[in-house]
Amino acid sequence: MSAEVKNTAEAPQQGEFKDQVIYVGRVTKVVKGGKNFSFSALVVVGDGKGKVGFGLGKALEVPSAIKKGIESAKRNMMKVPVTSNGSIPHPITGRFGSGSVLMKPAPEGTGVIAGATVRAIMEAAGINNVLTKSLGSSNPHNMVRATFAGFQSLMDPYTVMTNRGIDQAEA
Repeated sequence: MSAEVKNTAEAPQQGEFKDQVIYVGRVTKVVKGGKNFSFSALVVVGDGKGKVGFGLGKALEVPSAIKKGIESAKRNMMKVPVTSNGSIPHPITGRFGSGSVLMKPAPEGTGVIAGATVRAIMEAAGINNVLTKSLGSSNPHNMVRATFAGFQSLMDPYTVMTNRGIDQAEA
């Protein structure tokens, strides 16, 4: 009986986050006795309401690497400002290493125009209308970090008004 109650209590918590595997890499280490394989998984987790995070998991098996990546992503979540029409507040370019991602707000009904890596992040964050372009490196790791660097630079309109000393009732 207690096991059933425990499962129902955990079910809503699991359902509130949407996770997506972006990249699974296989690493081969050649040793004296043969080859040792290990796997790395790059995962994005989001609630679809502006909270999103990414994580990297490494293990000897793919499911274990994905599980570790999800746990890492949940620990490293951040809040992204999302407008009422499901877009970002202003254009921004995120840069990391040789990769950069250009993100522009889009009107209602545009959808997510992005490559596979950036699309997964936008959908996990709950951003439904955005135009993006990957500039430079197409390495999934660099693209994820560039997108999150852009997210960190985003400012919601209320923060900008407060910083400029504008009363929100006037605007």
